[in-house]
Amino acid sequence: MENQSSISEFFLRGISKSPEQQQLLFGIFLCMYLVTLTGNVLIILAIVSDPHLHTPMYFFLANLSFVDMGLTSSTVTKMLVNIQTRHCTISYTGCLSQMYFFLMFGDLDSFFLAVMAYDRYVAICRPLYYSTVMSPQVCALMLALCWVLTNTVALTHTLLMARLSFCVVGEIAHFFCDILPVLKLSCSDTHMNELMVFALGGTVLIVPFLCIVISYVHIICALLRVRAPGGRGKAFSTCSSHLCVVCMFYGTLFSAYLCPPSVASEEKDIAAAATYTIATPMLNPFIYSLRNKDMKGGLKRLLSHRRIFSS
Repeated sequence: MENQSSISEFFLRGISKSPEQQQLLFGIFLCMYLVTLTGNVLIILAIVSDPHLHTPMYFFLANLSFVDMGLTSSTVTKMLVNIQTRHCTISYTGCLSQMYFFLMFGDLDSFFLAVMAYDRYVAICRPLYYSTVMSPQVCALMLALCWVLTNTVALTHTLLMARLSFCVVGEIAHFFCDILPVLKLSCSDTHMNELMVFALGGTVLIVPFLCIVISYVHIICALLRVRAPGGRGKAFSTCSSHLCVVCMFYGTLFSAYLCPPSVASEEKDIAAAATYTIATPMLNPFIYSLRNKDMKGGLKRLLSHRRIFSS
């Protein structure tokens, strides 16, 4: 598709226009970004180094941690650079690239949460078939399928955006290049783009969410039938951390993209986007390490090994 844009850059509004607030936000978001990277790297290292964690659930958790780092990096780094340099612009090419990676990592987050819910469903409701249904080959196939689907969706949106014309250097009412704020600046017909946002965007959000809901409905029904003392709590403890992450991620995501126009506002959209692109990836390692005994043990063994090695 031929690039028909006659401009070379956009302005990003950011989260605040006040210089004092910007410097405060720079420190806050920089700390959150560093905590996100550190926490998710520790999760990945603990899973890779501990044989006890070489299971399908933790295989996808390691991938989720990698995707969380990518999602945060695709949006926060440019915002931090703009605040520090006080040059709140992004090039046309940079905007399309940021949009592509944000969509890809955001959709991957949704898909991996659905796959992890399915893993818990099989483990609790179909335990005798778990080793067959969640074999290494099946896990690799599901991982590849997630990457292919999300890259296809992200590339479709990016190419459709690249065919639009932007006649004036406009201000994107966001702190990164999200689809809808960028579409508002186009002087071309955007009906095709809006249709694809509704069709593809709705599909990659609603379908994984429905898979999660259906999986947990079956899990809860199975747990209600458990009569062994302590068996119900032990089984649900493996799902509680995942359920917390799902509620945080989809709660903020739906508030940003599925609110009616009468309720939605640019400020609320920015706040919701900051939550699921910055706060949620930062909190995920804490949730999984504090509410999961296996992860706690893996992290303790990882840190103890590193202390022994350093000494």
